[in-house]
Amino acid sequence: MKKLLYVTANPKGLEKSKGLKIGEAFLEVFQTERPDVEINRIDLFTFEFPQMDADLVSARGKLAGYGYTLDQLLESEREKISKMHALADEFITYDYYVFVSPMWNLNSPAILKAYIDNLFISGKTFVHTANGPKGLLSNKKAIHIQTRGGQYTRTPMQELESGDRYLKIALRFLGMEVSDTIVAEGFDLNPQRVPELLEQGKRNARIAAKVFSKELVQM
Repeated sequence: MKKLLYVTANPKGLEKSKGLKIGEAFLEVFQTERPDVEINRIDLFTFEFPQMDADLVSARGKLAGYGYTLDQLLESEREKISKMHALADEFITYDYYVFVSPMWNLNSPAILKAYIDNLFISGKTFVHTANGPKGLLSNKKAIHIQTRGGQYTRTPMQELESGDRYLKIALRFLGMEVSDTIVAEGFDLNPQRVPELLEQGKRNARIAAKVFSKELVQM
């Protein structure tokens, strides 16, 4: 059975979050198109996962570059690196990924980057080759739904957006097929148009979900 992982990074909850409302519109259509796909959710503001602290950075370095085995790590290092690998192992079992986040201060919420950090494991999600790193998560699709208070698309502000760009770079590095981002923006600039902009975002999400729901092409 194919599986979809729905990852959200917004502490507001569905009642207040425009992005989460757009995400639900996307999921509704996806589920209609692909009732065979199991959908699981992660709210990063309630989900516990390892952070890149001193123990985890040390453990990664020892295992990757200094020839240590897992048993030779400090207990605190071993505990955290084991949780990181378990998270990555679970992540790998999915076929489709949907990330929903707002744009905060030109980027995504920091918690999304902290989560993605757990996925960069040499030999598990990518490998080093003579031609550079190669992602191992092929035959998987990902899409990002991003809301923005300002207007960035096709404006001088466009180059300042870094959250969506980073996420797409990271997922492609890991070998995924990444769809065009669903962007809903201008909410803070046009408060009187919020309902209209939200509905447009939902329409775009429904259209994108139909395309995204197509069967994966095995490479």
